[in-house]
Amino acid sequence: RACRDLLARYGVRDGLLLDLACGTGSIALQMASFGYDVIAVDASEAMLAEAQQKASESGVSVLFLCQRMQDLDLYGTVRGTICTLDSLNHLTRKTDFEETIRRVSLFTEPDGMFIFDVNTPYKHRSVLADNTFVVETEDVFCVWQNTFGRGNTVDITLDFFEKDGKAYYRSTEQFR
Repeated sequence: RACRDLLARYGVRDGLLLDLACGTGSIALQMASFGYDVIAVDASEAMLAEAQQKASESGVSVLFLCQRMQDLDLYGTVRGTICTLDSLNHLTRKTDFEETIRRVSLFTEPDGMFIFDVNTPYKHRSVLADNTFVVETEDVFCVWQNTFGRGNTVDITLDFFEKDGKAYYRSTEQFR
């Protein structure tokens, strides 16, 4: 809702919208349900497969493309781009960040918008740091471990324990 409201405040109420680094597609599907025509891009085939499954189950139409952010290549321009959940923080090289911004600019209409969020060096040093967090819901238990490193980076390990009947299945994601 926050992305939709911010886009609308600046005149992007409909049209073609890019969800950059869409992950499993939850936000892309929500934006499509608000009436946007959504292109969702992610570098992970596994994430896109899950996103496509969600789209199929919900009956919402989204175009999914497998591309790295810094290699973004569309067939035309979009009215707006969103990149949420601190996805730009996954670009650890300055040149990759700069190329991503350049390519988003290239494929966004002149009066379009780019909405993104990032974690700051303060958050990396003082909040995530070397801390461990636990998140528990009815269907999933997550252990989130952080290790602060050089250059204001944080190595993050997420261990998910997902309930399926009487058993829990573990999956792990690691990123910097």
